[in-house]
Amino acid sequence: MKASFFENIYNHPKIKKEDYKNIIDAHTKVEFSKHEIILQEGKISNSYFLIKKGLCRSYVIDYKGNEITTDFFGSDDILIEVASLFLRTPSKETIHALTDCEVYKIDFNDFQNLFNTIEGFTEWGRSWMSQQLFMAKHRAVNMHTQSASERYLHLLKDKPQIIKEVPLKHIATYLGVTDTSLSRIRKEVMS
Repeated sequence: MKASFFENIYNHPKIKKEDYKNIIDAHTKVEFSKHEIILQEGKISNSYFLIKKGLCRSYVIDYKGNEITTDFFGSDDILIEVASLFLRTPSKETIHALTDCEVYKIDFNDFQNLFNTIEGFTEWGRSWMSQQLFMAKHRAVNMHTQSASERYLHLLKDKPQIIKEVPLKHIATYLGVTDTSLSRIRKEVMS
């Protein structure tokens, strides 16, 4: 595995070139098959993954029993259920592979070791978590302030592979619309 994949994901100016060997060594290559469950609701997450190739989805079951997509993860993303991993609590989400995936897994204890021994990795972790909080807040606000069409266009711009490869029903729940509404929005956008 080329260091550049890890350097791209763990990108922080305080991580020294020589630290990447320890970072890479803490990861193990894993493959998931299409539709494979990676984390089941109710289980505690003990690791996270760097996605080399493939697509994954996280979802919850709403009060009516419907699957609601909470996020998509693609190449160069970190596949993680933050609350379960860091708070050591049962996950409220299920994560599964939408396609065959090649990922690099790091266990919680190995992450903690890197976090406590590599200063730049600690700084990267803080920066990454701040960015995730910002993105979650931004998404929550957009769900209330943007039209479904605007949310669709942002997803198309930010994650075009989702629009190309993910079933419409998953995209619809992520955007907070019905399948029928999403079909109408797609037709409007294409014309």
